[in-house]
Amino acid sequence: MFGDYDSFCGNDSLLAQVDDIEHKYLQDEKLDVKAPGEIIPGNLQPGLHQKAQDNFSTSENMVVLKADKEDAFQINETDAVDNNQEQTDSILDELPSSQLLYFEKMNKLSSGSRISPASEGRNKCVNSSSEKIRSPSSFCHDAEQINKPTDSSSDSKSDLFKTESLKDHLKSAMTGNAKAQTLQVSKTKQLKEAILSEEICVARKTIESSSVDIGPFYGLPSKVKDLFRQFRGIEMLYEWQHDCLMLESLQQRRNLIYSLPASGGKTLVAEIIILQELLCRQKDVLMILPYVAIVQEKVRGLSSFGIELGFLVEEYAGSKGRFPPIKRRIKKSLYIATIEKGHALVNSLIETERIDDLGLVVVDELHMLGEGSRGATLEMTLAKILYASKNTQIIGMSATLNNVGDLQKFLHAEYYTNNFRPVELKEYIKIRDTIYAVDSKTENGFTFSRLLNFKYSSNLEKADPDHIIALVTEVIPKYSCLIFCPTKKNCENVASMVCKYLKKEFRAHREKEKQDLVKNLKYIGNGSVCPVLKQTIPFGIAYHHSGLTNDERKSIEEAYSAGVLCLLACTATLAAGVNLPARRVILRAPYVANDFLKKNQYKQMIGRAGRAGIDSAGESILIVQEKDKHLVQDLVNSPLENCHSNLLLELTKGMQTLLLSLVGLKIAVTYEEVNNFMCSTLLGVQQQLLSKEKSLSEIIKDGLENLIEKGLLKGRISEKDQNSKCTLTITPLGKATYKGSIDLAYCNLLYRELKKGLEGLILESNLHLLYLTTPYDTTSNCSPDWMIYLRQFNQLSGAEQKVADIVGVPESFITKKASGQAIRKNVDSAVVNRLYLSFVLYTLLKETNIWSVSEKFNMSRGYVQNLLNSAASFASCVLRFCEELEEFWVYKALLTELTKQLTYCVKTELIPLMEVAGVLEARAKQLYNAGYKTLAHLANANPDTLVEMIEHLSRRQAKQIVSSAKMLLSEKAEALQEEVEELLKVPTDIPGTY
Repeated sequence: MFGDYDSFCGNDSLLAQVDDIEHKYLQDEKLDVKAPGEIIPGNLQPGLHQKAQDNFSTSENMVVLKADKEDAFQINETDAVDNNQEQTDSILDELPSSQLLYFEKMNKLSSGSRISPASEGRNKCVNSSSEKIRSPSSFCHDAEQINKPTDSSSDSKSDLFKTESLKDHLKSAMTGNAKAQTLQVSKTKQLKEAILSEEICVARKTIESSSVDIGPFYGLPSKVKDLFRQFRGIEMLYEWQHDCLMLESLQQRRNLIYSLPASGGKTLVAEIIILQELLCRQKDVLMILPYVAIVQEKVRGLSSFGIELGFLVEEYAGSKGRFPPIKRRIKKSLYIATIEKGHALVNSLIETERIDDLGLVVVDELHMLGEGSRGATLEMTLAKILYASKNTQIIGMSATLNNVGDLQKFLHAEYYTNNFRPVELKEYIKIRDTIYAVDSKTENGFTFSRLLNFKYSSNLEKADPDHIIALVTEVIPKYSCLIFCPTKKNCENVASMVCKYLKKEFRAHREKEKQDLVKNLKYIGNGSVCPVLKQTIPFGIAYHHSGLTNDERKSIEEAYSAGVLCLLACTATLAAGVNLPARRVILRAPYVANDFLKKNQYKQMIGRAGRAGIDSAGESILIVQEKDKHLVQDLVNSPLENCHSNLLLELTKGMQTLLLSLVGLKIAVTYEEVNNFMCSTLLGVQQQLLSKEKSLSEIIKDGLENLIEKGLLKGRISEKDQNSKCTLTITPLGKATYKGSIDLAYCNLLYRELKKGLEGLILESNLHLLYLTTPYDTTSNCSPDWMIYLRQFNQLSGAEQKVADIVGVPESFITKKASGQAIRKNVDSAVVNRLYLSFVLYTLLKETNIWSVSEKFNMSRGYVQNLLNSAASFASCVLRFCEELEEFWVYKALLTELTKQLTYCVKTELIPLMEVAGVLEARAKQLYNAGYKTLAHLANANPDTLVEMIEHLSRRQAKQIVSSAKMLLSEKAEALQEEVEELLKVPTDIPGTY
């Protein structure tokens, strides 16, 4: 039934062994009652069968578990246990919870008053521990007791044994477990958790008191320190980290901004503060990170802590995340979210009046407040938290902050900064063959350092005029190197050029592992490998940009981190992405695309130089042409850019969205209230930067009138003396728009298209739905190949071709475009492009192969991957939009399924594995083929076994996968438990209830 995952001992059948146990059990019924203090063989004690772990036993082999302030019970590991009991225990050791509970039921019926004092003491101890930490299994036991009739007569006992065979019950229970994937119960583990719970209680009292004593580890249990050592290899904190954690502002739970250079260890401080909030103050925490990849990396990294310390880690990125989140009474949640998802989460908590459950919000890369629509969204999120909750603490961190005063005023925060960097960073610029050190003390900012010592042939000089080969060969293959390039194409060209002129000895460095990497990329690409990567990887070189698929990018990052690849040619996005440090960082040119480098971007890039614990120093080299010399002098010597509000620059994603949600959430429902709120935003703090033409109050008035005009708000903005009397209300369309996080520029268009779809939705396939969920903002950079357009259209069925007519792209238009004929009738180019992209998505869902689809449509595989990710995220937004409008009820079920398909885009059997953080399609296939076919299989896997069975999987990654699977399983069990408890609640106002 279970394949390779049976709980069988040796070669014997479990059920056969259970027969023996049952026979023995019934024999033991005939035994006389033993003397007090002895263990009765027939008295099965499920859950107490596992031996106490070494680190929880004293020198006398005693474990003391404090049940309450007065009592302590002892578990003696050296109790007399006969051979029959040991044999029984070894078999019961692996049984799922339902079987263990059955033994417990049988035991209670048969034992009666025969339980020895020692056994009774043990039961008390276990009961006290399970009261502290209630597992899903203990709850099931409670439910069983509620519904079970109690009859202690000997007749009922004998009838039970006659009518219900233990073997039959186990068959039934095992079948149930196979379907339900019930977690196994370990009472020993519960005892450990109870001890930890006691430590946390002490820590909570310590952290809440004004005592100077900070406990074993900054008010946290000593186990937390051990976990940082175990999972991160951190033995001790830097001096600045200790100073920061001991700040009075943190002790008093005031808001804090702290800033240090990259690689200074900012994240560790944030994680310790997060654990204090989750464990000691028993509040939920929101951590906001800038990119999906970083969210997933952090979920993987913190799941291990969640499993060990008893809190949940929930991912809010892309299409993932529940709104509102499940309200949990037992465990606290750490929500790890992107900026957009964090905003939607805060909105849902305010709406459900649960914002006070959020004890802490941590924002990484706080400087992103000044970056476009994402900055506007982040500003809205923080402003709402500040306004709606007086108990939520905000911690912001960044390596690149300048106008901190404005940010402090906005966040009501204190500021801590330090110049500490664990590895010294040396900055250089290169002009022709001369390298200069950056020195702010000199007049022009540079001092001569050295000349390049590398002999160039005339051919090599032509191929490499910037001397990149000379710069990289000083470092690789012994050390790692990053080359930041202005464009994606430049990355590939640089990688190809470098490996073309490297000596053959470079191929020999970790040759077998590089061959394995190419094989893995071939497996990922279903037999296809990028020609550039195939050429460069044997030399330890690769490129890294958005043109790679998620699987490819992850494989390359892992290979680089492991030292298999020693050089990456990358775009600027890597600087703010996952953590990939290098001994030397080379900036190919002082440009990002066609724009001259900003100081913030420059600092982010060079911050990758120097790996703590590996390198004694890190260095950056900026390659400069003579014509850019003066611009670069200004760049390296200038201060960081100021962080300015983007609410006005991003009007429909900023100011208007904020005004709409303020009314929708009833944070501010009059002009005066809205005005007061806006004064507390970063824009309000920076009012002096507004143009003189319009004041902030005039901008607010215009924004509200615009929303009324669009049909998103109702009300009237009167003249001065009547402003405050007019109450604004949100329309159903307005509510659906802000709850679905729909850009206001497209909300009316989306509504019209969904409404039109109701008149004739083509459901022969999912093409029509895909068109409705193709993001509007992807159409501007799409240029259809008309021959491909026509070919794909002709492959559609008759019903599917009707979709094109319904949305407004007639077949005649596509045909004429493909044949180069003149078009007289105007057709909306945005609709044409959107339909073309929906063809791409339709083909992708059918084939689930990004490589073949990118070839069919002549698009880069990275572009196809990004389109898929955007469509999955937008589909989840459209789903929430439809949930708020009763007329669109039909879309709910359809879009729920489509969102899941777009999120994973794999064969159905792989979806459970793809839910695990860090498991992408290629890894899911490997796991599935190795026999790990469900979440439960992964959660119960041994990391060492995984490493042996799965190619290119490190032990650290295996442990993260197992922890993430356990976390997901725990989260689902917790949700079910909460749901069942709600159902089993007895209303106290009904007569006869208590």
